[in-house]
Parts: sequence; C-alpha cells; structure tokens
Amino acid sequence: MTADQSDTDERTTIRAGRNFEREYRLDASDAGEFLIALGEQLRDEEELTIGDDEWVLPFAFGGPVALEIDFDGMDEPELEIELELPGRTDETGPRIE
Repeated sequence: MTADQSDTDERTTIRAGRNFEREYRLDASDAGEFLIALGEQLRDEEELTIGDDEWVLPFAFGGPVALEIDFDGMDEPELEIELELPGRTDETGPRIE
C-alpha cells in the first residue's frame, strides 16, 4: 500500500502536486452516462469525484468553467468538447491592518 492509499480503499488517491492523465475509448452510450453523472455532480456539488478501479480523484472546483467546442470538418470530421474546471482554493487573501 502506498502513502496515497487507505486501508478501506485500495485505489490510489490523486492529489494536488502531481500530474495525472488517463484516456478511455468508450461507446457513445457509456460516454453519455459518464457525462450525465458528471453534469449532476457539477450542478449539485462543490466537489467532483472521478475514479475507476485503480484510482480516485477528488477535485474541489471553482468558477467560471471554460467550455470549448472544436469541430474539424476536413477529411474525417471530428467534434471535440473540452471542459476546463479551475480548482477552488481554501486560501484567504491578505487583510488590511
């Protein structure tokens, strides 16, 4: 067990201070289910939690959220939808004394 794993959950917790990237190839139905669950967490919560059998990534997000739609209609048409969530900080600003 690594320092990022707990006794009750064998998955690695992805934390601030490291880079992490995974790419999945899903059928449209599975991708749609993922996007619905993602949308519900964005709408209802202040923290997003994504994971699979090996890892979990809790992420406290702020705003505004950036949404980019990119359509490449040349040769083999491709649509890319990108969502960028800024992290929320618990830091407070300086005070005037």
